[in-house]
Amino acid sequence: MLYHLFRWLDQEGFRFPGSNLLDFISFRVMLAMILSLVITTVYGKKLIRFLQKKQLGETVRDLGLAGEQQKKGTPTMGGIIIILAIIIPTILLANLDKVYIRLMVLCTVWLGGIGFIDDYLKLKAKRIAKQKGIDYKKTDADGLAGRFKIFGQVMLGIIVGATLYFNDSVVVMREYFPSEQTVIQADEKKVPIKYDSIIVDGKTRYFTPAKSMITTIPFVKNHEFNYSRLLPKSLENYSYILYIGIVIFIVTAVSNGANITDGLDGLATGVCAIIGICLGIFAYVSGNIKMAEYLNIMYIPNLGELSIFIAAFVGACIGFLWYNSYPAQVFMGDTGSLAMGGIIAALAIIVRKELLIPIFCLVFFVELLSVMIQVSYFKYTKRKYGEGRRVFLMSPLHHHYQKLGYHESKIAVRFWILTILCVAMAIVTLKLR
Repeated sequence: MLYHLFRWLDQEGFRFPGSNLLDFISFRVMLAMILSLVITTVYGKKLIRFLQKKQLGETVRDLGLAGEQQKKGTPTMGGIIIILAIIIPTILLANLDKVYIRLMVLCTVWLGGIGFIDDYLKLKAKRIAKQKGIDYKKTDADGLAGRFKIFGQVMLGIIVGATLYFNDSVVVMREYFPSEQTVIQADEKKVPIKYDSIIVDGKTRYFTPAKSMITTIPFVKNHEFNYSRLLPKSLENYSYILYIGIVIFIVTAVSNGANITDGLDGLATGVCAIIGICLGIFAYVSGNIKMAEYLNIMYIPNLGELSIFIAAFVGACIGFLWYNSYPAQVFMGDTGSLAMGGIIAALAIIVRKELLIPIFCLVFFVELLSVMIQVSYFKYTKRKYGEGRRVFLMSPLHHHYQKLGYHESKIAVRFWILTILCVAMAIVTLKLR
């Protein structure tokens, strides 16, 4: 809103000292990160006190893990802090006319809302049980039913996929080499050729917008893959269905992966902050024509404003870590974990780096896989031997290491380090062929 306000005042002839700073994306990026840090650290404390006053504390089941009883009563639903710290700077400082900004705001509110409903239903069930004097243990079963969560994630995936496929503002730029005569004719509007001219190093470069399902694929020479190749030619007209299906899978998998990872103090928050920095780098190099040419990756226009949202996201994660690091004063709950996972998935799809998710989101992938392996193996052995057996001492994987005697802060920090290595590897793949 500040961005649009000062632009409007400019047009009306009012010019305030320093208002031209908002014309620079780099300034708005830094301001968005600072503002998100202020919201999470300063106003986050007030929200934590409000949650404590309303007795919105966590109920801990006895799982035999070290330090779990100390978490009892710790306020949950702290993801509200993260969502506010992302949305407020974005609305104030970003150009809301850009489709990418609108889409990311929708993703944040959509999945944050689903997580909020889940957390609220759990807390309501716990409160009712407490009033009735019931020994309430199976609390997780009384949140939002899993099918409703999946339905919400699928609907968001449809919206994201359809927007990126059908919206005219979403394009990948292809270099165009017109003849001199063609350029002159096009400039005179004698020939209806669509192209954009950009001056790079004193030379005019021409680009034509392309609507396609191209993405970045690692470890190959041209770094590009078109999803339409997966379909026979007879079904090429229905390629958008395949693309939307892929987007649905990615949004659902990553948001659930982040949700499962949020089991230790500071674990998911730190991992998401590191991944956010990675996606910020991807957005910068893909939206900068010189960097895109140097790395031989696709040039995606209009990604500049997206960096403001990413800066707010990283700032919100780092600021929330102030209260979420061991010993945690607040938990983000599903309100935060589902939203952050959905944000990461949508950002990766927008910058066309979704096939790199198994690399830079390795922690999410392994955590999710550990649960799937544990459940599948337990059911298989119970059917075969009459008694369920386990691969891990406990799942998700971070609880396995807790059972081995590792302190949760050590587990969290080592998972952060692993994420840093994975992010570095993902960035390296842009040049590794």
